[in-house]
Amino acid sequence: MAEEEYVNISKKDNGIATIEFYHPQSNSLPGLILKKIADSINEISEDNTIKVVILKSSGDRVFCAGASFKELSSIKNIEQGKVFFSGFANVINACRKCSKLIIGRVQGKAVGGGVGLASAVDYCFATKFSAIKLSELALGIGPFVVGPAVERKIGLSAMSTLAINAKKWYSPEWAYEKGLFAEVFESTNEMDSAIEKFALELSNSSMEATSQLKKTFWEGTEHWGKLLIDRAEISGSLILSDFSKKMIQDLQNK
Repeated sequence: MAEEEYVNISKKDNGIATIEFYHPQSNSLPGLILKKIADSINEISEDNTIKVVILKSSGDRVFCAGASFKELSSIKNIEQGKVFFSGFANVINACRKCSKLIIGRVQGKAVGGGVGLASAVDYCFATKFSAIKLSELALGIGPFVVGPAVERKIGLSAMSTLAINAKKWYSPEWAYEKGLFAEVFESTNEMDSAIEKFALELSNSSMEATSQLKKTFWEGTEHWGKLLIDRAEISGSLILSDFSKKMIQDLQNK
């Protein structure tokens, strides 16, 4: 029996909450998982007992494979496409508006929407296995929804490099140099020890100060509520092309 996908929230008495997601297809992101992640972030944002959030995926060597190919191949019209890609918009906007600082834990490769998740957190840890790729152009679309989050984190030049060279894996060292990853570790165990220590330090900080600090980090993104949904419609339209359908089918058949 195949393992089932999930999104779990765990909360500790020290004010640290962890959101963990899993999908048997390399932690890919179908619409239901995206909704649960966004809902979990929104829930924790309103929980006064929580001071800091850790966002992570399950498993080893793969953080997130991005959009679910199965779900992409099932999209039949623009509205369905817009709804699906809006799931990524909702997660990014939930991170943006969350009143708590969010720590990202990237233990392995991140593709497409996975790079978007890593960009939307406030401080991101990674391992030496955490290569990244924005593969959307190779599918006949583009990183329209996650693009603003990635650009905000690493700048237009680096984001456009990722977006245009959509088949190339970029090393975690490259991602560190560009500012996507704050720290890169030799092993998952070393990373987890550092995350635990750092999350505890943040939980002992002034919550008023960290909340206000986060607001300053995200200044100028207030229009993203509309922008990312508009971008979702662009992706939702492009995914219907014969080119996209063929590329997704080819990847599914591999």
